[in-house]
Amino acid sequence: MPEPMIQTVIAEIRAILDDEAAEITAETRLIGEAGRLDSMGLVSLCIRLEEIAEEAGFEFDWTSETAMSQSRSVFRNVGSLAAEFEAQRARAAA
Repeated sequence: MPEPMIQTVIAEIRAILDDEAAEITAETRLIGEAGRLDSMGLVSLCIRLEEIAEEAGFEFDWTSETAMSQSRSVFRNVGSLAAEFEAQRARAAA
């Protein structure tokens, strides 16, 4: 699992929640029942990840069919979103 990216996602969520002490781990659900973010928070997080990707020289596509699929949603938890970000970074570098 991409630990540095997980920590980046956690830091961004804490900033969105305006709660630096928020208990967030790789398994923390992002949306849905028991999710930490509402729809605006999720959009804010994804826009921030787009900016981070741009700084790293690639485009993060959080609107893809895979990302939006309910059964394989990259928005399940912090770890799945971080893994998708890193997978897109790797594909762009290949």
